[in-house]
Amino acid sequence: MDTIRNDDRICIGANIRQIRKERHIGQTELVRMVQLTGVDLTRETLVKIERGKQHIKVSQLKAIREALKTSYEELLKE
Repeated sequence: MDTIRNDDRICIGANIRQIRKERHIGQTELVRMVQLTGVDLTRETLVKIERGKQHIKVSQLKAIREALKTSYEELLKE
């Protein structure tokens, strides 16, 4: 299972949360959008990812990027 880990400079979860809020998308709505692509994600998992408590899977990152209509650059910004 491939996961992406945060480092000292980049917090993917915080970036996801910021972009999601800018687009006025709730956590439950984002989870539904991701699940529709066939990627496993629960609201509990999203909360942990956004808080930096859980690593994100590559498939989840890709599905979230597509759902939020954003770029990897935005998700991985410092």
